[in-house]
Amino acid sequence: MAIPNAKETWSGKVGEVTIGATKDDGGTREKVVKVGGAAIVPFIDFEGEPGNRPVIAMDVMDMAPEDWPEALMEHYADVINDPAKWAEKCEKEFGADLICLKLDSVHPDRGNKSGDDAAKTVRSVLEAVGIPLIIWGCDDPNKDNEIVPKISEAAKGERCLISGATQDNYKTITAVCLADGHNLVTQAPVDVNIQKQVNILVTDIGFPADRIVMFQTTGALGYGIEYVYSIQERERLAALSGDKWLALPILTNAGFESWRAKEAKAGDDEAPGWGSVKERGPLWETITATTLLQSGVDIIRMLHPKAVKSVHQYIDEMYVKSA
Repeated sequence: MAIPNAKETWSGKVGEVTIGATKDDGGTREKVVKVGGAAIVPFIDFEGEPGNRPVIAMDVMDMAPEDWPEALMEHYADVINDPAKWAEKCEKEFGADLICLKLDSVHPDRGNKSGDDAAKTVRSVLEAVGIPLIIWGCDDPNKDNEIVPKISEAAKGERCLISGATQDNYKTITAVCLADGHNLVTQAPVDVNIQKQVNILVTDIGFPADRIVMFQTTGALGYGIEYVYSIQERERLAALSGDKWLALPILTNAGFESWRAKEAKAGDDEAPGWGSVKERGPLWETITATTLLQSGVDIIRMLHPKAVKSVHQYIDEMYVKSA
């Protein structure tokens, strides 16, 4: 009996975004990172062009986190109070493709530092590493609007990826990123229609689609991952079917969300039947990341170096560049 041909033919393609600028581009990065470009569902390489490889952005905080378990904290104890050294360690020792600098200390309830303070941190991290930078605010809309002009100017010419434009708060960050040549993260809850609307809003005021990366609330293993997967899968299928407003690369936050789960961070004494937390935590993050890769994710924010190594290996084994 003949085996039926299951190959799908798609009319659309995910757009490509370039993060970082080398000296030739007017920046100081040693390399750029390109994401997106897929014309197929993830890893089904016999159907066509897979686009650029998924990449890993390792999180760097601008202040010491208060609630990390020892199994995670031990890898950063020597650099936890120095974002520049932390970023350098992620690049040199842990093999990060990108650095995601999280500016927690500017939040009104977590230090309330100024835009000038944030800009100084951004410059120090840029000087410490050669890979491109994602800059993430404190997720307080008013404070982020206050600091984003400063951090954008501090990184001008570096073509960073800056977060994030939302449905109710997009004009300031969009205008600043447009003026300074940065890429933009558009943010939404786990909702296809809201994500699409934010993309339309920022492009309506002149921001180019080839500088946009989408981000939606991430659910980790055991904490909503099935729903998040289904939404991101719908967006990838819509992109491949020709929906230009969803034909953009996707970023997900696997690290932070995974380590919020009690199964990842509960100590050995608290959960003696669950296995060692030093193995359990990285596994929880690894499974979250590799699952979401199957839905069409292009950039994965991660934390634990062991999980980063495992996911890099997974990408190496799964990704096949079409001839």
